[in-house]
Amino acid sequence: MATNNIIRLKRGKEESLLRHHPWVFSGAIVSLPDGIEEGDEVTVTDSDGKVLGTGHYQIGSIAVRILEFGTDSLPADFYYNRLLSAFILRRSLGLIRPDNNCFRLVHGEGDFLPGLVVDIYGDTAVMQAHSPGMHFARRTIAEALTRLPEAGIRNVYYKSDTTLPYKAHLDPENEYLAGSYDGNIATENGLLFNIDWMKGQKTGFFVDQRENRRLLESLAGGRKVLNMFCYTGGFSVYAMRGGALSVDSVDSSSKAVALTDANIALNFPDDPRHHTHDMDAFRFLSEMPADTYDLIVLDPPAFAKHRNAIKNGLVGYRKLNGKAFEKIKKGGILFTFSCSQAITREMFRLAVFSAAAKSGRKVRILHQLSQPADHPVDISHPEGEYLKGLVLYVE
Repeated sequence: MATNNIIRLKRGKEESLLRHHPWVFSGAIVSLPDGIEEGDEVTVTDSDGKVLGTGHYQIGSIAVRILEFGTDSLPADFYYNRLLSAFILRRSLGLIRPDNNCFRLVHGEGDFLPGLVVDIYGDTAVMQAHSPGMHFARRTIAEALTRLPEAGIRNVYYKSDTTLPYKAHLDPENEYLAGSYDGNIATENGLLFNIDWMKGQKTGFFVDQRENRRLLESLAGGRKVLNMFCYTGGFSVYAMRGGALSVDSVDSSSKAVALTDANIALNFPDDPRHHTHDMDAFRFLSEMPADTYDLIVLDPPAFAKHRNAIKNGLVGYRKLNGKAFEKIKKGGILFTFSCSQAITREMFRLAVFSAAAKSGRKVRILHQLSQPADHPVDISHPEGEYLKGLVLYVE
């Protein structure tokens, strides 16, 4: 047995791990070893002492995130090999091209690295740790990223001040672990974007909407487009290239509005079709005249970040979509999303359907959307599916 702390499970609590679900809940554990600390590498066994896997320990309901099943220690160069596997997948998906150099390289459990997110913007990797164990491994991970063949990663920016559990008291510092700042413009499907990974939300850009933005582009021609909760203006830029008659971008954050303006200017300088509005989304929808827009995008922040907020979150989705159904032109198209992991696909559909029924409009589903292939879902970990979307035709 390796020198890891050993965590033994209660009888019968090993079944999910035998199915390779990577989470060990605190209630499944007999007791914790003396002296165990957040982020420690631990070996998990069943009640009879049979080794189930190795992972990172943390305080909370998810007590262990398994990194490797069936072993009591991590193999040599574990992080490099997992990162290489993730990179090979992205390359096989055709995401690494002259006209596209931004994508998600590591999507936590979906890439068998629970607690870690890495997004790539050109030659810069932006890393976020969601567990103390990944925080303590950050320098090893950064070094491995720069060694990936053909990846061309020179800079690694660590940004975990808002993602690590507060109970760990880690006080992480956002910093470059490799390289330094040398520009922040990335290319997505031939369009240019300013990526603010230092001060922006998440890693600076929502790469999970890449394919959904491209779908919107194909439907935007000849339409008046409203992009609510625009953030970086991704949907707006694609709508402009798709031939929209006009595009209005709305966000309550003045920084987001400024970033949207900058991204429009990068791709369509001095184009009079685009306008931004620094305004609350619900207020904008309530005050705007009906029949102004025939394509509306609703991509709000998570309305339910945990299970206790599900009820209020669903009320928010019903209210938001209800306003859109009320105001959109006849024959209009509505792109509507939920990124709340706690809200299931069925819950979200029911909320949208309820809003449609209340509006009295005839609504048809054109597309059912999800996260793209660089945000894979481990088949043993369905919780990794978080982005839900519908494209609706409203009569």
